[in-house]
Amino acid sequence: MKQPKEGEFITIKSYKHDGSLHRTWQDNMILKTSEQSIIACNDHTLVTESDGRKWHTREVALLYYHKNFWFNVVAMLRKRGVTYYCNLASPYVMDNEALKYIDYDLDIKIFPDGEKRLLDVDEYDLHGRRYHYSDDIDKVIKYQIQELVRWIDQGIGPFSQEFIDIWYERYCQLTHQYKKNITK
Repeated sequence: MKQPKEGEFITIKSYKHDGSLHRTWQDNMILKTSEQSIIACNDHTLVTESDGRKWHTREVALLYYHKNFWFNVVAMLRKRGVTYYCNLASPYVMDNEALKYIDYDLDIKIFPDGEKRLLDVDEYDLHGRRYHYSDDIDKVIKYQIQELVRWIDQGIGPFSQEFIDIWYERYCQLTHQYKKNITK
């Protein structure tokens, strides 16, 4: 699959360890691609759950995916400040259908005041038994939690204000161009 280009829209799909579809996000605008990562953005995008339930996100969110790390980052731009939702997940793959990854249940949420919470520990334990997470997967996930917390504490990548400012501005520019092209 060719890399998506800046300004194109892609679908994002998360799966569970057994290969079952977990969640789908429509209309995610590509802001930047490289050999190793994708930065995208969505705003009030349609989300479909595995049970068919549908809902829309509430705000602009910057999305960060990497091929070498077992986490991805959603930076939700809210009036009170940026709230981060970090999924412990396999590195992404891209095919003709979507950007895809396996969701490994654990999440870290960072509030605008800097408070961090590790979420869904019970779900990780339950699914670990149900889907037979290997010892290797468990070690990788636990190591990646430490790496993710290091990124958060040091303001690396998506956790820097500069990242938020640059990529939100680029999203606004591309959205303006997109709307201008539609009205021609």
